[in-house]
Amino acid sequence: MAMLSYEFMQRAFWAGGLIGIIGPVLGVFLMLRRQVLMADTLSHVSLAGVALGSFLKLNPALSGFAIAIMGALVIEQLRRVYRTYSEVPVAIIMTSGLALAVVLMSLNQNLSKSFSSYLFGSIVAVSDMQLRLIAVVAAVGVLFFVGLRRPLYTFAFDEETAAVSGTRVSLLSFLFAVFTGMTVAAAMPVVGVLLVSALIVLPASIALRIAPGFIAAMGIAVAVGLSGVFSGLTASYYLNTPPGGTIALILLGFLMIAVIFQKLMQIQNRRRIQKINRNRSYKNYEEI
Repeated sequence: MAMLSYEFMQRAFWAGGLIGIIGPVLGVFLMLRRQVLMADTLSHVSLAGVALGSFLKLNPALSGFAIAIMGALVIEQLRRVYRTYSEVPVAIIMTSGLALAVVLMSLNQNLSKSFSSYLFGSIVAVSDMQLRLIAVVAAVGVLFFVGLRRPLYTFAFDEETAAVSGTRVSLLSFLFAVFTGMTVAAAMPVVGVLLVSALIVLPASIALRIAPGFIAAMGIAVAVGLSGVFSGLTASYYLNTPPGGTIALILLGFLMIAVIFQKLMQIQNRRRIQKINRNRSYKNYEEI
């Protein structure tokens, strides 16, 4: 393909492919743990880190990465303080991160000019250093999810059960928060701050709706994520649209198709059951 002859498109596809594998898997666990808004919150925190790095003349990608991890740890700590009101830490960190980002961007005119690329993503935004950073996050994610698959499975459904079974829930929860922050920060150049959660959550929501089991949900989420990323990047290149919004719209289309397909299957199953019941009733009538 002609577009893959450009180095920036090659980097975009490599970065999108890696995030398309790790992000949806993370999304499945976030949905099972009812922490979907955590991805959106950390994206705002990461934006504040980018603004802070630019203001202090540091590498924006690395500063956004570091601040996102710190934000995840703060959320996890506050979640333990506000046990009854688990949504409070998310609201606190989201508003704090967004407020800090807005103030710092107002002080840095150069960053304000490129604000849209941070918000919505940009195909040319993925540098070699960011691609290496994404590759490291993907490698860590594979080790994390494969090496801790059994405790993570129990941990995702019920923390109390995981603790009873001998899992160090506190440590695992902090590790999960750190990796969530890493993934959100790594995905930001591809899909932008405002739509990071779409790449993480939408494939997982599709998978959990139609998958027969947990492992199948993982596979479906990754397949949907990769399909959405690759088709979104291709459409973005030819239509000259922001990649983040294009990917999110395609994933939203996939979700609508999945919902319609599930409804049709439910109607078909209902009709099949009604037909079986009618046949049984007719047979019983004949026997009488």
